[in-house]
Amino acid sequence: MPHKFNADQRDKIPKQKQRVTNWSEYNEGLRRRGDLTVWISDDALDLWAAPRRTTPGGQPYYSDLAIELCLTLGMVFKQPLRQTQGLMRSIATLLGVEIAVPDFSTLSRRGNGLTLRPKPKSKSDKPVQLVVDSTGLKIFGEGEWLEEKHKTKGKRRAWRKLHLGLDLVSGEIVCSDLTTDDIGDPTALPGLLDQIDGPVEKFLADGAYDGEPTVMALTNRFGPLIEVTIPPPKNAVLSPDASRNPSIRDRHIAEIKADGRMAWQTSSGYNQRSRIETQIGRWKAVIGSKLKARSFENQKTEAKIGVQILNRMTELGRSKFERTA
Repeated sequence: MPHKFNADQRDKIPKQKQRVTNWSEYNEGLRRRGDLTVWISDDALDLWAAPRRTTPGGQPYYSDLAIELCLTLGMVFKQPLRQTQGLMRSIATLLGVEIAVPDFSTLSRRGNGLTLRPKPKSKSDKPVQLVVDSTGLKIFGEGEWLEEKHKTKGKRRAWRKLHLGLDLVSGEIVCSDLTTDDIGDPTALPGLLDQIDGPVEKFLADGAYDGEPTVMALTNRFGPLIEVTIPPPKNAVLSPDASRNPSIRDRHIAEIKADGRMAWQTSSGYNQRSRIETQIGRWKAVIGSKLKARSFENQKTEAKIGVQILNRMTELGRSKFERTA
């Protein structure tokens, strides 16, 4: 394992051993991810042509659904826009459907601010248990190898921050946003919460979200009964009213001081936050660790389509575990 900064001060957590209990169902779900019929619906082919617009301007030839389908296929099979055009053209030939396929320039132009289909409502009728986190995605430009290989000072690498919100009940990504790298996690939180329609009974996040603005945004939107679990820093102190009216943060500080941080993680359910870390790793394995689009609006469209792809793969089947040790 590579060396980590202040490794001697980090909490040592023994790795749990898990066993998959639904291998046959999970294997079939993995096979279906490569099935073209999963990603190409009859609605997309029936609504391939765009409806005529009544306002002044040129008439679009392809519907938003057609553009979304082509971009989705390109991301699923990790193809650039030109190869995506060829892939869709060959699929139309195999299906025996006579449709005009948008070229790469049309896909790039229409991807700017593309309106995606509204996401279907979750099948679960339970309140959302939300866990959020963010990660960095590279955009075009030199990588780390420039400085490593040539011993030169490379340009400052540009990044985008991908903010994800995962529902622990359904396993689906219920909210997402792509921002520039100077936007902090608490600043992006209100935009994530706006995408959630139903109630939220639990909120998990790391220490970057610690603070009164986060708690106020959650309680004002979902009520005072929401369970907020954010680890306070090691030098955190109780509020002045902790003895008479302790806040959620005060109770966490007191429990950590009494039982230790490791015991608090287990009792509060904070260890479930590792599932959003797994989801981020899944994104970088399935979608990729860098964005292909050049403009910011196209990158936001790319991120939204990536969320739809991961949610669709989750619907096809996900593994179920039981702890063995």
